[in-house]
Amino acid sequence: MMAVFNRALFQMAAVVSMITLVTFYFMIFHNCSGELTQEAPTTQKLRLPPMSHLPPPGPCTCPGGSTLLKEHLPKDQYGELVKRRAKELHQHKARTTSVLSRLLFASPNSPLQYPIQGFKVLPLTSTLIPGLALHAGQRSSYKVSLNVSKGVLTTEITADGVKVQGHGESRLIMESSSLVTLNYLLAKVSYTSTVYHIHTGDLASFQFENHEAVFPITIKQPLLPVLYDMGTDVSSHVTVITKTFLRYTQLKVLLSSIRRFYSNIEVIIADDSFEPENITGEHIRQYIMPPAQGWFAGRNLAVSQVTTKYLLWVDDDFVFTEETKIEKLVEVMEAVPELDVLGGTVQGNQFYFSLLYEEGEEMDGGCLYRKSNEKFHPLPGYPQCSLTSGVINFFLARTHAVQKVGFDPKLQRVAHTEFFMDGLGSLLVASCDHVSIGHQPKTSHNKDKARYDKFRNPAGMLIPAECDHLPFLSVNESSTGQTTCGRALCADHNFDIKIGER
Repeated sequence: MMAVFNRALFQMAAVVSMITLVTFYFMIFHNCSGELTQEAPTTQKLRLPPMSHLPPPGPCTCPGGSTLLKEHLPKDQYGELVKRRAKELHQHKARTTSVLSRLLFASPNSPLQYPIQGFKVLPLTSTLIPGLALHAGQRSSYKVSLNVSKGVLTTEITADGVKVQGHGESRLIMESSSLVTLNYLLAKVSYTSTVYHIHTGDLASFQFENHEAVFPITIKQPLLPVLYDMGTDVSSHVTVITKTFLRYTQLKVLLSSIRRFYSNIEVIIADDSFEPENITGEHIRQYIMPPAQGWFAGRNLAVSQVTTKYLLWVDDDFVFTEETKIEKLVEVMEAVPELDVLGGTVQGNQFYFSLLYEEGEEMDGGCLYRKSNEKFHPLPGYPQCSLTSGVINFFLARTHAVQKVGFDPKLQRVAHTEFFMDGLGSLLVASCDHVSIGHQPKTSHNKDKARYDKFRNPAGMLIPAECDHLPFLSVNESSTGQTTCGRALCADHNFDIKIGER
């Protein structure tokens, strides 16, 4: 009898406890329901809006020993040069900047949903804007607007109870008493650019009450992929290229060494000698240039004729050895497709350098810092390689990437660093120590040595070879490898200013 009573008492206590919990549950969530369904009040008007642009760069500061190129320009030409530089800079910015460079900030506690990255459209092509939605609490009416500057906006026109203004215009306003209906309309909003441009952008403003969000729209014509048939061996992957001038003895040694290890790899020779010798042999192409056109002109010619995925640049006085394993360089490039240039060593000398460009003030020019034997960090997965800015004259490169940067033909004699300066920001470069090439010993048997030296080291250089083709900046590096820099105004290669032939 007692057991029955205890069991009934326990059951009654359990029921009372359950009722108490349910009561507390409804009390709490009923009183808080408005807070859970309403968006948090905005404090946007109480905040100072963040800057939408980074502050312009200040003047760059260069250590002692820097070359100020404006000091090497004729004073009577300086004023006109400044005006021409300003025009060129304006055109450069028009080609390379857009509204997509503007900083955007997300406001806190916003009920607006929108794409923050990756929305890309074709020029003049209608495209749905993904992810547009409003998340707001109960209201009698919901009204949103979208505004763009380089295109028009459209959506579906639905039944009664919905107001749409600006359909097919740059500002689109939508209002509905139903949040579900409004979000349906937002999911159907399309953007169409109205001016053809191959790569630009627009900024869309999305507004609800006192909330505003801005998101980027990339307008871009897609690039056709450049794809290569890699074939089955290194000869279908790589073309060896070189430039020669009055050094046929060294060139023939180089060719002989190549054939010792790679019997059918293609070799391209750009030759601007005064009395060209005919170089024959299978898989050898010799291109005769007008005399003494210069090293970079020859490089441009040689690169333009490459049809393989990769090119291997070598000087005409190098020599292939047992350590010249092109396949090892190809292996790294294939494993890291972001790489554009991969350097090796010449007789164990792994020459590399870093570049840092400090923009400086717009009208005064910037500073370019160059430091030898400085690398950034090891290449992931390949500890024998490191990322850097420039490498020695023995490198494997993606043909398409090098063709896009090119070689400035005004640099006729002493030039190498300049290619990597022009490629700064375009070429991803690394240097490896596990592939090497030899260098032929200097000899006095070359009948053209005196004439060659005259062109290689001409008198009358007024400023360092590294600087005269750069867009109004310079670089200088001491023999100890200490970093220095030069500043403003250097004549761009588009301006015909005599500074001494090289």
